Amino acid sequence: MNLTNYHSHTSFCDGRAPMKEFVVEAVRQGFTSYGISSHAPLPFPTHWTMEKEDVVPYLDEFYALKNEFQDKIELYIGLEIDYLDEKSNPSIDYFRNLPLDYRIGSVHLLKDDQGEVVDIDCSKENFKEKLEKHFHNDVKSTSLAYFSRLMSMVELGGFDIVGHADKIAYNVSYCQPGVTEEEWYKNALKDLFAFIYEKGYIMEINTKAYHKLGVFYPDETTFSLIKDMRIPVVVNSDSHYPELVNHGRMEAFQALKVAGINCVMELIAGKWQEKPISI
Repeated sequence: MNLTNYHSHTSFCDGRAPMKEFVVEAVRQGFTSYGISSHAPLPFPTHWTMEKEDVVPYLDEFYALKNEFQDKIELYIGLEIDYLDEKSNPSIDYFRNLPLDYRIGSVHLLKDDQGEVVDIDCSKENFKEKLEKHFHNDVKSTSLAYFSRLMSMVELGGFDIVGHADKIAYNVSYCQPGVTEEEWYKNALKDLFAFIYEKGYIMEINTKAYHKLGVFYPDETTFSLIKDMRIPVVVNSDSHYPELVNHGRMEAFQALKVAGINCVMELIAGKWQEKPISI
């Protein structure tokens, strides 16, 4: 049943439970493999990322759990690493040198005209306020800035999985309905997906918001494009609560199969392998 998940957040960052509770729940639900991917440190403190001094305890706790559960589940350790700029992104030596099994590269942050860092991974109402305050209420330029940062992240590399690509779509559609159907938006998305394929990365289908908002990131309207471009995909729940480790994943598998995508990537004995969708 493709019971795997490689995107989850524990109390080391903004997750709502200790690491062990996620592992116990994954075992209870019959998962074959599970990955922890807390938000990596940024150059400044936030309420949702780890601090650098937390990284060693994070790794130590994981390896203790891996040993404890070695006969029950394959466990993997990663980080979700933000692209901030050329000095802080998944490609820098600090992240490359950590003993991780995989890395997720994501964009949650933009910079406004004054260089202020703005977190755009927020509710649609909060995003609308930030769009007006920081980005001149300009949906097009803000969207293109988001895609530009993703392209820069893909160019620099240092990760395995592109996290929740096109996550901005839901919020910009709230601010300007129909915007994702405009040619400039579709072209920016196609360019990004083509670059992801060219560089050989895995595309995450993120199911975190499906039951609440009815969308995947990227949304199922893009699945035919992903199929045509032959981009490998992994289905992750981006869980912040143990009980949500499988949240929305079965629905994503069904939507992928409707789009003609019949395989997903899974970590098996430490290697990314293509596995048929077996729902």
